[in-house]
Amino acid sequence: MTDLTLPILDLSQLDAGAEQAARFCADLRAATRDVGFFYLTGTGVSAELTERLHRAARQFFALPEEHKLAIENVRSPHFRGYTRIGGERTKGEVDWREQIDIGPERDAVEGGPAFNRLIGPNLWPDAQPELREVVAEWHAALSAVARRLLRAWALSLGAEESYFDDHFGEPSTLIKIVRYPGTHDPLPQQGVGAHKDSGVLTLLWVQPGRGGLQVERDGEWVDAPPVDDAFVVNIGELLEYATNGYLRATNHRVVSPLAPHDRLSIPFFFNPALDTQLPLIELPAELAAEARGVTQDPSNPIHSLYGENALKSRLRAHPDVAAIHHADLVGAPA
Repeated sequence: MTDLTLPILDLSQLDAGAEQAARFCADLRAATRDVGFFYLTGTGVSAELTERLHRAARQFFALPEEHKLAIENVRSPHFRGYTRIGGERTKGEVDWREQIDIGPERDAVEGGPAFNRLIGPNLWPDAQPELREVVAEWHAALSAVARRLLRAWALSLGAEESYFDDHFGEPSTLIKIVRYPGTHDPLPQQGVGAHKDSGVLTLLWVQPGRGGLQVERDGEWVDAPPVDDAFVVNIGELLEYATNGYLRATNHRVVSPLAPHDRLSIPFFFNPALDTQLPLIELPAELAAEARGVTQDPSNPIHSLYGENALKSRLRAHPDVAAIHHADLVGAPA
């Protein structure tokens, strides 16, 4: 550990020989066992691509309101598009942020399991056609990073390196480009409320110099400020499930910045196909002995099938979209 509240891991160690790669895997297992969050450097994601995405995000949020509302998520049964400030909720409480949600670009699917409703096209702003191109490049770059991380995780847990490749199917990804407006209230305000991510892996880019992310450690909230040229990485509920609680998803939240500042962040969620159920990893005996079982929270059950976990989260986070497009699911058992 450093003076920071989270460990720092360097992905380039995987290319520095067997000894360094083994050390990275050991550090990765320890970081996600003990904390559930860490900073990741050495990803190879270029500063030029990062700057272009940052600039595109700023340009999107600077669009006239009518252009953003033309792609508001209430128009999408797939929970895509723009969410106005205060339009998303965490545990029923309003999150003070605006964002655009972008998933895999696919045709809508009729029928089948309820989670098929998450499959469909994105909503893109006509006034900013370049956004789609830079997001596609970002998606490709971070997908490659995520796959490398998952292979290292598999090795660190005593599984075959291809474990996640073999069981993921076509990944269900989600990119959220988020802006947290500043607040004049000196008391901490909810940018996004305390929660655990519903999938496997999250890679988070945060605007340099903009704090606000907090991680729960030993019952206390600790700050996780951005680190230059690093992503913040955390695991989600499905990785907790796959390891029978050896790894555990961690609560985190964002506190709104103080005006006149705002804060941009771009989380990238890398998850299995919606119809995928990750089998339990057969942990080595010494690790299995430390597995604590999956968290039992009646208000937030962890489903083994990713699509059920994802749909649960989306219905709760966007009750307006749920009421308009999925009234038959509102109030259904979690």
